Amino acid sequence: MKVVLMQDVPNLGKAGEIKEVANGYGRNYLIPKGYAALATEGLIKQAQERAAAQRRREQKARAEAEQLAQRLNGQTLRFVVRVGELERLYGSITNVDLAEKIKEQFGVEIDRRRIDLGDPIRRAGVYSVPIRLAGDIEARVNVVVEGEGAPSETGAPSDASDAA
Repeated sequence: MKVVLMQDVPNLGKAGEIKEVANGYGRNYLIPKGYAALATEGLIKQAQERAAAQRRREQKARAEAEQLAQRLNGQTLRFVVRVGELERLYGSITNVDLAEKIKEQFGVEIDRRRIDLGDPIRRAGVYSVPIRLAGDIEARVNVVVEGEGAPSETGAPSDASDAA
């Protein structure tokens, strides 16, 4: 029996997919519960159109993610924060701080859960942080954490207004 899934069904498929199932499974479980409908020509055509539209959306999102990855890859985010003994920060820099800095610096909003920081940054130094943009597309940004009052590369005093 051919059915079109109306909802995601575990171990069977996602909504909109056309599946061949046992007659009893379809007639006694899937159709009465509203998980599937008998596959008619009209439903099959609708399911195929929906799948094609979904593929187009995914391709567009992937292209945008690749463009964003090229823009962010290798960029540097600089934080100037107060440090104590042994270059340890008072507080820490988290993926939320990184997302805010990316938005401020590049005008791009990135979900904090996509930033793979691992543990928060608690020491001054240079860190390479991956950002998962879509599927297997990843960008790496360099995070430079300087202690407040520490000399920068240009020799100018650090600006405390950048503190996170």
